[in-house]
Amino acid sequence: MKRFLPFLCCLLFLAGCTAAPDAAEPAQAQFFSMDTVMSIRVYSEGGEDALQAARQEIEGLDKLLSRTDPDSQISLLNSHAGDGTLVALDDQVVQLLSFAKSVSQLVPGCFDITIAPVMDAWGFTTEERHVPSAQDLAAAMTLVDSGKLTVDEAASAARLEQAGMEVDLGAVAKGFAAGRADAVLREQGVTSALLDLGGNVTTIGSKLDGSAWQVAVKDPQNTSEALCVLSLEDQTASTSGGYERYFEENGQTYHHIIDPETGYPAGSGLLSVTVISSDPMLADALSTTLFVAGPEEALDFWRSREDFELVLCTQDNRVIVTEGLEAGYRPAAEDRGYTYEIARR
Repeated sequence: MKRFLPFLCCLLFLAGCTAAPDAAEPAQAQFFSMDTVMSIRVYSEGGEDALQAARQEIEGLDKLLSRTDPDSQISLLNSHAGDGTLVALDDQVVQLLSFAKSVSQLVPGCFDITIAPVMDAWGFTTEERHVPSAQDLAAAMTLVDSGKLTVDEAASAARLEQAGMEVDLGAVAKGFAAGRADAVLREQGVTSALLDLGGNVTTIGSKLDGSAWQVAVKDPQNTSEALCVLSLEDQTASTSGGYERYFEENGQTYHHIIDPETGYPAGSGLLSVTVISSDPMLADALSTTLFVAGPEEALDFWRSREDFELVLCTQDNRVIVTEGLEAGYRPAAEDRGYTYEIARR
């Protein structure tokens, strides 16, 4: 677990987690799931039972979705790649596979859940990280094509058409889990809660005093500091950045967010992307997708939709905040060399 500690939260909670003076202490738990440390805080009556139900939901999904668990349904699907088998799967797994395929079509070339063989070639799966040989990378790249993933929602089944292909849901699983945990908490009557699932921060309702939660986006160049602070209610903020998992070789830094078109870490001109949406699964998927796409394409895509907002931190030290966040955001308290811009439609 220690290797994950430097990368635990892409977002920080600031001053928004304090209950009203006359309120009981929140029910809270921290636990390890989906290869990261997660935390849940519930500020409602009966919060402990609700919290445990949400935790069980997340841990159950981890058992279904983990590619490194040989007993998971994703491992079962991967084991039948190329043999023609339409693998029967849990409805939730099929739902997530279908969603992931749809994301790959939103910004073509920037997102593909069949990227797993390339992640393996770079050693990000085993933590034996290294630059792959041109031959190994080329071989892995022939296996990346979500068009060869068949998802049959009516039959609740899926198939990988080519031998050696593998699905990795790391870019969408935590967002899916956040959505399911959110639903479980609300079903239990929870009206005020915070969930941090490895950098996907989901807010339920507002603070007990009625004000919005204050969520700080980490500075990717100094993760102990805030880039900006956002006011959120009933929304998820998901951040992707090259600073989360990386290694150095021969003086060059390589991060884990792979461009599906090149097989190399994305060099899009971005240091981090934060997506804010009422849909946790969409926020999670788009933070990776738009990091690969780069700032201009990310903003063009934002302008084409109405269901998310963005905070972009660029390599040339610009922080671009989309207009839907303008009223409730504030920049970092100290000047650390960034210029702040509001993007408009």
